[in-house]
Amino acid sequence: MNIAVVGLSHKTAPVEVREKLSIPTPQTADAIAQLCSYPHIEEVCILSTCNRLELHLVISDTEQGIREVSQFLADYGQVPLSELRRHLFILLHQDAVMHLMRVAAGLDSLVLGEGQILSQVKHAHQLGQQHKGVGRVLSRLFKQAISAGKRVRTETSIGTGAVSISSAAAELACMKVGDLAPCRIVILGAGKMARLLVQHLISKRATQITILNRSIERANSLAAQFDQSPIQTGTLDTMLEVILDAELVFTCTAATEPLIARDHLEASLLAPRSLMLFDIAVPRNVHSNVNELSNVQAFNVDDLKAVVAQNQESRRQMALEAEALLEEEIEAFVDWWRSLDTVSTISSLRSKVEGIREQELEKALSRLGSEFTDKHQAVIEALTRGIVNKILHDPMVQLRAQRDIEARRQAMQTLQVLFNLEAASSEKYS
Repeated sequence: MNIAVVGLSHKTAPVEVREKLSIPTPQTADAIAQLCSYPHIEEVCILSTCNRLELHLVISDTEQGIREVSQFLADYGQVPLSELRRHLFILLHQDAVMHLMRVAAGLDSLVLGEGQILSQVKHAHQLGQQHKGVGRVLSRLFKQAISAGKRVRTETSIGTGAVSISSAAAELACMKVGDLAPCRIVILGAGKMARLLVQHLISKRATQITILNRSIERANSLAAQFDQSPIQTGTLDTMLEVILDAELVFTCTAATEPLIARDHLEASLLAPRSLMLFDIAVPRNVHSNVNELSNVQAFNVDDLKAVVAQNQESRRQMALEAEALLEEEIEAFVDWWRSLDTVSTISSLRSKVEGIREQELEKALSRLGSEFTDKHQAVIEALTRGIVNKILHDPMVQLRAQRDIEARRQAMQTLQVLFNLEAASSEKYS
């Protein structure tokens, strides 16, 4: 049996191809059932996210199994196979094992170390078990990969540090003021960046958040997504009144002209009152002339990009540490997998030699006659068992220790031929 992964990702395929091949949760059962119906596919688990679709497989014949899976993907996505092949990646054996470990650890993600992929790997494993696609090998592999992902996040700092403009704005605010809990915070806008911003601010203990938006309905809808935290809402008509009562203001509206300029703040924002502005909109929502006010600090997207770049570089350093941890997890799985591969041959060889031992011992004891006591028989029994064990020891150790898959398969086939072992054992490795 071979382990393989066939798929496409943000590295190999544009979004217009990935969206055609996406397999949402409700369709997973049918997809697994169809894949498992193919003659050369023994196990399958489907990992489908916005950035990747991967079919993790145990196949009985590499060439035939890959052909069956590739055709399935072409039919499912209604993409000609000749075109789809340009976007597919295919990994086999230990490369496939290593790939899943790296995915679970966030090392193959668009954002190094991102945390969501680990929960997506867990979900894929659960669906694979639920719909009878995952068997002994993939179950062990996914559990080991999930364990590896947890280790990387626990034993390295790869998951820390802002890696998006929204998270960088929240992190920079935290660096500037320390504790966000007592701060009155205003967010202008209620789109995707505002949602991410609220999420990051709440994770940093912000408790006094007000969302202002041109449409009150959209502001209310965003606030409702965070019902565990009381969030005030309003419209942009009240913007100046609200921000003059705040310490931190984040702007992320679609406005094409600045909403906040020096003129808006100069007369009303009097010392010792101060204001910090984080403008994550493009075009900018905050005019650069606000920095002319001594009690105002303003940061724009370019300021925040430096924070993102610094954290990305830090994550790349952490990724090197993570790779070393993954090597340990990969080796542990491959050792287990290799032992599985040899169980049938070792068992057949031991049974064959043990059968010969028992037959020859019985003949010898019958010729020795009744004058041999039970004690003598026990000594001879132990002697013959010891000889068998010592003869079999080295071949078994060498077979289990062989890391090269093809060399191990050839060694098993040689044993099967030389000792004329059972056909059932040979068929498993053909």
